[in-house]
Amino acid sequence: MAVESKSCPGQREQSSSPREAREETTGRSGKMSAEHGQPQQPAGRRGRSSGDKKSKKRGRRKETYSMYIYKVLKQVHPDIGISSKAMSIMNSFVNDVFERLAGEAARLAQYSGRTTLTSREIQTAVRLLLPGELAKHAVSEGTKAVTKYTSSK
Repeated sequence: MAVESKSCPGQREQSSSPREAREETTGRSGKMSAEHGQPQQPAGRRGRSSGDKKSKKRGRRKETYSMYIYKVLKQVHPDIGISSKAMSIMNSFVNDVFERLAGEAARLAQYSGRTTLTSREIQTAVRLLLPGELAKHAVSEGTKAVTKYTSSK
């Protein structure tokens, strides 16, 4: 309904901006969600109402080493726990070492013209990246693991 420039009591003026039009249609401040163009919920409680059913869709699972870190911790110190922040730091550490070793092993394979990473490239990468005694222990543990794996096949 078109209205003249003068507004009479009880009559609404025609909306001059898109925001005012939204306010009239939504009955709120006109805030829309950027993704879906639907009105946002007002600030406050944003959880599901008691009648809503849980959605089946879940976010993508995040793969971590936390289960393995925890198992090793319990083998070494059964009475000690670990906070989630410390677990996150340990997980980042394991990912970092893994990326460095894999990168170095890939470079070694590339230098020798191979397309497959073998235990030999991994062992050489360990010797190059880890310092002294730590490299020796890592090589012996790796050799033990490979031997156990091949004997179980």
